[in-house]
Amino acid sequence: MAVLVEAKVDMAVIGDVCVAYDSCVASSAHWLTCACVTRSFRALFPAVKTFSAKATELPRKWWVIDAQDQVLGRVAVKAANLLRGKEKTIFTPHVDTGDFVIVINAEKVRLTGKKEEQKSYMSFSGYVGGHRSESARARRARHPELLIERAVRGMVPHNRLGRNVYRKLKVYRGDSHPHAAQQPEAVKI
Repeated sequence: MAVLVEAKVDMAVIGDVCVAYDSCVASSAHWLTCACVTRSFRALFPAVKTFSAKATELPRKWWVIDAQDQVLGRVAVKAANLLRGKEKTIFTPHVDTGDFVIVINAEKVRLTGKKEEQKSYMSFSGYVGGHRSESARARRARHPELLIERAVRGMVPHNRLGRNVYRKLKVYRGDSHPHAAQQPEAVKI
């Protein structure tokens, strides 16, 4: 067991101000009451400017996610984080700092448990009798891209920023996409 021993330091105090600052720091008893020690938290750190990213000055990358035999939620989380730019060191919450995301093989995404039959998607047109409901299996047969698009849409902010972020998501049914010129990098999930 370690025993702390406080060293006796002679300090010359003139009018409640310590003359030897270095020796003041050495003594914890005097450190708590010494007037030479600043009480401001800001004074402990040098002046540092907070960096705020600008959406017009950011380089945008393109990523491709292969959804074949991947769980829908995990694909959506990865896509949403890339779209928002949350994995970047310059992430700024109120600025669109994200990249473009391409999701391929949307029809081969996997749902866990009994969600294929039990999960239902509802839409309402606003008119009388305009309520439509379908299961995940029916939606996969009709328009499989909507499974991933709807999952990602729920994971981005529900405001103007979220709508701009969501426009950078490209989802395709098969394993081909028309964005080869952008040279997208593959993402491992």
